[in-house]
Amino acid sequence: MLKELCQKMFGRSLWVYHANSGGCNGCDIEVLNALTPYYDAERFGIRLVGSPRHADVMLCQGPGMRATARALRAAYEAMPAPKLVFAIGSCACGGGMWFDSYSVLGPVEKVVPVNYYILGCPPRPEAIIYGVAVALGLMEKKAAPVEFKQTELPIPRYHPEDLRRQGDLVIYEKAEKV
Repeated sequence: MLKELCQKMFGRSLWVYHANSGGCNGCDIEVLNALTPYYDAERFGIRLVGSPRHADVMLCQGPGMRATARALRAAYEAMPAPKLVFAIGSCACGGGMWFDSYSVLGPVEKVVPVNYYILGCPPRPEAIIYGVAVALGLMEKKAAPVEFKQTELPIPRYHPEDLRRQGDLVIYEKAEKV
């Protein structure tokens, strides 16, 4: 339902505002890299804007920090409706390696409501573009089929009648593989 609503509301034009609420800036660099001409995110209608007042989507990087929570919330409230929020990177999705420090509130969803999550530390630019495009229905989801196979490890079974004592040592004469 959300996918159909996104297709109807946003069409082929998507203006994004990226907001880094703290962290190592690794995800911030990858988001900016994804928006460069090298990756050509504009072919999907994804365009970077400098103000949240013009944005349809907020790309959040970094954990929810006490120092930046008020500014991130104000930027979210400045966005016109309808609006979407993407949490990009491990820090935004779960707090990352700073999840239990005094200055971190936790994942960014504790500050603003998050619609989509793109995992990675940091996620590659291809993953960011792919995640946004799939979430908005601009391209089909592709997943490789996964096959699970139980590994069979030989377990040696030793029988007491196969024991041979040689001084202080006990030696198994034959081992049967199960």
